[in-house]
Amino acid sequence: MDVLRDTARELVPPSKGILAADESSGTIKKRFDQIGVESTEENRRSYRQLLFTTAGIGEHISGVILYDETIRQATDDGTPFTELLEKAGVIPGIKVDTGAKPLALFPGETVTEGLDGLRERLAEYRELGARFAKWRATYFIGDGTPTDFAVMANGHAMARYAALCQEAEIVPIVEPEVLMDGEHDIAACAAATGRALDGLYEQLGQHRVDLAGTLLKVNMVLPGKGSPDQVDDAEIADATLRVLREHVPGDVPGIVFLSGGMTDEQATSRLNEINRRADGAPWQISFSYGRALQQPSLKVWSGDAANVDAARSALAHRALMNGLARDGSWSPERETAGV
Repeated sequence: MDVLRDTARELVPPSKGILAADESSGTIKKRFDQIGVESTEENRRSYRQLLFTTAGIGEHISGVILYDETIRQATDDGTPFTELLEKAGVIPGIKVDTGAKPLALFPGETVTEGLDGLRERLAEYRELGARFAKWRATYFIGDGTPTDFAVMANGHAMARYAALCQEAEIVPIVEPEVLMDGEHDIAACAAATGRALDGLYEQLGQHRVDLAGTLLKVNMVLPGKGSPDQVDDAEIADATLRVLREHVPGDVPGIVFLSGGMTDEQATSRLNEINRRADGAPWQISFSYGRALQQPSLKVWSGDAANVDAARSALAHRALMNGLARDGSWSPERETAGV
């Protein structure tokens, strides 16, 4: 387990976080549609190459989560993406779940699939260079949801995934995401997030998963997007830290936040405020952002090779801003100053 524990710690060092580049084929198509680029395999490879060849990417990015297609791809000169990342000091990872599907007989709830054949897939991914993996479960806040059964079902699936990862010497990131969809207030998000975490860690314990060789990827505690009771970053930070302290074991080496539903700068500002208030926390607190890191690059690139350098600069800037926020040293003025 020492290798797993070492890798988990390597993913959450000061000033660094994780780039989530694990969009499924359907999700990346939606992103490409927004910029008028056809989602072909070559266009997807070119875009990921742009991201991974950003100069100094390892300064503020500790790891990259890849998709099944991407982990098999290479640069124009034939260098596998996993090898390219390792040379840059970035740890390759892999998304292994196959998506959230409707939970039978539980309207409005989902359970994440992908356990069938996972042991064999993990062995292959390890050969391809993956040193960590990710599995995401989603929870909706509504009338009576999430139910206890949905919490248990998703926690059980994540625990089985995590155990298989550790068997394969791959660090599992477990991601219970309480979605921002809805009109609920911040207290409802706090309650649902706490329940999801309790269910997850109960199952991880029963499955004998070594928590010191895992990471938690989780939502910040926020009001729903449609809530009339929006709150400031300070209240979000306090609510988030309160839930984490009450429900996440201290053995977990690091917590990385997802950015779902937030703007680029919101994700940075809120991460910064959490770290400013996190004195004495038993875990490292960092980021694992997808859209909040990539969106500026994607817009600048727009499928035009002439824009590659500018797109790389956009990624480097967002990585720097979040690296600062990971240490609680970001400010709005640094967005324009770039330092």
